[in-house]
Amino acid sequence: MTKQNIEHYPYPPLSQPVNDDEIDLRELFAALWQGKWLIIALTFLFAASGVGYSLSLPNTYKSEALLAPANAEGGGGLASMAGQLGGLASLAGVDLGSSGGSDTKIALATLKSRQFIGQFVHSHDYEVRLMATQGWDRDTQQWVIDTERYNPDTQTWIKPEDAPKHKPAAPTDWELYKAFSEQLAVNEQKDSGLITISFESQSPEFAQQVVEQLVRDINAHVKRDKLNETQTNIGYLRQQLENTNLTQMQNVFYQLIEEQTKNLMLAEVKDEFVFETVDPAIVPEEKAGPKRALICVLATLLGGMLGVAVMLVRFAFNKE
Repeated sequence: MTKQNIEHYPYPPLSQPVNDDEIDLRELFAALWQGKWLIIALTFLFAASGVGYSLSLPNTYKSEALLAPANAEGGGGLASMAGQLGGLASLAGVDLGSSGGSDTKIALATLKSRQFIGQFVHSHDYEVRLMATQGWDRDTQQWVIDTERYNPDTQTWIKPEDAPKHKPAAPTDWELYKAFSEQLAVNEQKDSGLITISFESQSPEFAQQVVEQLVRDINAHVKRDKLNETQTNIGYLRQQLENTNLTQMQNVFYQLIEEQTKNLMLAEVKDEFVFETVDPAIVPEEKAGPKRALICVLATLLGGMLGVAVMLVRFAFNKE
């Protein structure tokens, strides 16, 4: 076949491809309409389940306190001698601690640490209220003890049947930390530096009690550490004072010891060492949870979406 014949060879017209995957909206709506009773039934079933579940949840109450970082000179700045006496601390070769802002960050980290929370729970005997209660009786103002987990008469823990053999009957520190942390919230406002500490419990009185004791204990904890650090600094400065014969260096050490001693005396009478209370915790009168209306709405939407999904899957299989 010549080139000319090839160029004028009559090609058959191209046929337009037929897309079998196209969805007819009328067919889709018709399929959904046919399955309307299934959609309604699933929606009603999930809505009723959501109502029942939300009503089965106990009310919880949240108590919170608003705190502010304490004055750097009175609390957090107890050992910040480099800022107070200029270059004297550097001249003496002594590192006298961090600033008040660092003390606040350390206190916040300590407040959420496993070690501090474990000591806090044990020191106030909160183990039973965290791990062995079924609820709070507002009429008697007492906790309802889970007798399958704890025997109040003998004050002994009962080991769960499904627990491993090596696991003790009493809850571990890790379990106490998890249970306590789920109810505790610590938030810091970046713009103002204010801190909010809140605790949620079925007992409003217990929630307020925990927040108040947390504030007291974290202040006492940081204060104790800082006082020990300051006393160590004073001891070191006195030792260096005895080992030097230079009059200039002796004057430096005398000033540092005097300032440290003054701050030590001021700190011993200051209870709110690192956090000052702006708005104290109170016994909440309104519940914080559960959000029953939200649970019911979400359950209803889930039921409706599930019903529509079932009908769409049936429609797809029937179309194939």
